[in-house]
Amino acid sequence: MGDHTHGWAAAPGAAERARSVLAAAWSCTVTAEGTREELVGAHTVTDDGRVLLDVAEDSTLLTAAICAPRGEPSAVLEFADVAPVPVRDRIRARVWLAGWFAVQGGGLAFEPTRVVLRRPSGALIVGRDEFATAAPDPLAGAEARLLTHLADCHGDAVERLTRLVDPAGLQGAVRVRPLAVDRHGLTLRIERLRTDGDVRLPFHAPADDVSQLTERMHVLLTQASAVSRPRALQRQRTDGDG
Repeated sequence: MGDHTHGWAAAPGAAERARSVLAAAWSCTVTAEGTREELVGAHTVTDDGRVLLDVAEDSTLLTAAICAPRGEPSAVLEFADVAPVPVRDRIRARVWLAGWFAVQGGGLAFEPTRVVLRRPSGALIVGRDEFATAAPDPLAGAEARLLTHLADCHGDAVERLTRLVDPAGLQGAVRVRPLAVDRHGLTLRIERLRTDGDVRLPFHAPADDVSQLTERMHVLLTQASAVSRPRALQRQRTDGDG
């Protein structure tokens, strides 16, 4: 494991982070009544935090819900937040929801009674009411596309942003990749030969849509251009050639 150190200043709260994971996840693992299923592209989340599952008619989960003595079998849903850009330790967070299923239409409605968010820095229990009222980050649905474009097409900009990182945090760096972005800031993954660390670059104001994000990124790049010290990765390559 790396030496993940996050600067969580101007960062989403735990409830917002958990809701963002659910909003962006394409799959989830469901464990209920002794059965375990991996569902892909089958869940939606209501405004109040309930999870609706579109399952097949012969699904063991649907059968368990229909046949449960009280009609509400207990279950656990697990969602993984996977970094869209290839890096070490791509799981950025996991969310576990414990609660109850009920049959709704031809599918299942899941009512969470306990929510746990686990990040590299540790696990947090998210209050049920807080989770129900939280909204996902407005950039959650576009994050994968935005980060992939930044990594694939603007590597020079990513390298320039390292000028905003404390030089001590760049010791031994061999690669820097964009790890995450939300309305509050951009997180970079600093990879070394055997370890890695994360550095957060907060925006000067929240970004509520992609157009505002573009402006916030422009501000960060302008600030980075004003820093006179040489880029850490460029210096490392020069040192290696000499």
